[in-house]
Amino acid sequence: MVKKVMLSLPKPELILTHESDLDGLVSGLLLQRLAQKLFNYIPRLEAYHYDNWRQRPLREAAAWATDFYFDERLDRPNWVVVDHHPTATPAKNALLIHDINKSASLLAYELCQEQGLGSPQLDRLVRYSNIADLFLHDDPDFLLATDYANLVKSYSFWNLHALIDGELERLIDHPLLEVMAAKRKVEDPLGLKWSQTNVVALSPSVGFVDTIIGNTNLIIHQMLVAKATPYTVLITLFRKGNGVIIASLRSRNGEALQVASALHGGGHPNAAGATLPRGVQRIPDALDYLRKVLNPTATARTAEPFNSLESLFDSFEQR
Repeated sequence: MVKKVMLSLPKPELILTHESDLDGLVSGLLLQRLAQKLFNYIPRLEAYHYDNWRQRPLREAAAWATDFYFDERLDRPNWVVVDHHPTATPAKNALLIHDINKSASLLAYELCQEQGLGSPQLDRLVRYSNIADLFLHDDPDFLLATDYANLVKSYSFWNLHALIDGELERLIDHPLLEVMAAKRKVEDPLGLKWSQTNVVALSPSVGFVDTIIGNTNLIIHQMLVAKATPYTVLITLFRKGNGVIIASLRSRNGEALQVASALHGGGHPNAAGATLPRGVQRIPDALDYLRKVLNPTATARTAEPFNSLESLFDSFEQR
């Protein structure tokens, strides 16, 4: 349920946000600004990727968290959660500000606007963040919005935070957007052409797409729209520096979340993800593992046991 009226918000010890994308950066900084307005102090901002977030102890008596999937772990007294991921957990103790049709940044901005913190520049930035995070590909500013989103993907959360000194308005028309636009125009066509010829079946409805260059999300989106493969769900794999392999799933009609759920992952209906077991360290091993999970009957006699997958609601880790 969406909270339309500003309630009495508890004073947060800190703001917690998602480290992997523009939505987390914008929503986190907006909530920090809101806390300063309400309580005349700036709470510390902490940002986490999903795997580190699940391992972080929640010792704070009062905190605001944004762009993290709401579950029982976050249902704590004097906690405020601003989020848009689907959830089946009712809020009994925490104040949940939730709408699956709005990005976390838009939900946070609406709270700011109620306190007179809106501006034309923030209107633009939050709109771009909302378009990119919800992947509103029919919007006329979709490509520009993806360029804004890729600033975080290309330069990382804290580097970008330092570059703008925590001032969101400095992202508007930033010179680095020219770099993002050039990469999109040059790299994406090359990456699309290559990826179209490098698709491997994982199940009758799921295919793995290898990617080497370009914006993975845009490339996969173009392939789905053009029906370039016989698969309704396309998976890409990303190996992080610590060896953990992330699977990102995309679809057009809600199938991605269904497949991610089978992998004990999650996310949005058409944009979901999962973290593979730590025992799976190479991409070929990941493909074998996914085939066994997605074809349990056919591989029951040969499947090797693995530890359970951990939930991941940020398929945007590799965007």
